Order: sequence, then C-alpha cells, then structure tokens
Amino acid sequence: MNLNQVTLTVKNMDEAVTFYKTLGFNQIVAAEHYCRFECTEGSSTFSLYLGDPNSQSNSVIYFEHQELDSLVEKLKSKGIKFDQEPTDKDYLWREAMLTDPSGNEIKLYWAGENRKNPPWRVNSN
Repeated sequence: MNLNQVTLTVKNMDEAVTFYKTLGFNQIVAAEHYCRFECTEGSSTFSLYLGDPNSQSNSVIYFEHQELDSLVEKLKSKGIKFDQEPTDKDYLWREAMLTDPSGNEIKLYWAGENRKNPPWRVNSN
C-alpha cells in the first residue's frame, strides 16, 4: 500500500489555506469545506476539511525535507512561527515543530536512511 493523503480538520478554512500556501504547498482543490494540496517533492498530497470550530485536534503531519535548517529559516523569514527549532532527536531524525492556525501539529524533518531503516528496525522474517 502507498499513502494517498492525510486529511487535517481545520477550524477556519481561509486562515488554514493561507498558512499552507505560505509553507509553499500547491493548492489543487478548493471548496468551501474542503481543500487539497500537493507536496513540493514526491507525489504525496494532503487535504484540509472544515470541522467544528470548538473541537480539539490531535492531528500530526510530517513533511520531510533534506535541507531542513534552511527551509526553517526561509519559513521564519515569511513570518511562520516555530514551537521547536530544528533539533536532533534520539530516534535519529532532525525535527522542527510548528502548529497550523487550527492547532494541528506539524513536524518538518529529515531522517535520511533512518526514516525506513533505523538501526533498531524489526526484521520481518
């Protein structure tokens, strides 16, 4: 199986669309209650769905980028605020964290070979 997309519930569609466009994603579907974006690398997509503005969101979405530190600096220059600067994690990923206007957690990261093949990978034999 291949991941088709991730859908995040948002509280304000206009605010969310502006935020994700500022991050650099290309909007490919636009409706009052639903929007879809394609990633700038690879073939993955993700979408936004207008939900109840009083609900709590527990969504986390990960976007991988090899030049993580320079991407974070570029986004900061556009006014994007980060909750965590790029940090080397004990699970061998380098991550930065931010939240979208609806409170969805976003992790920008680079893991290289460790994304699918960490030293502790389980052998499926």
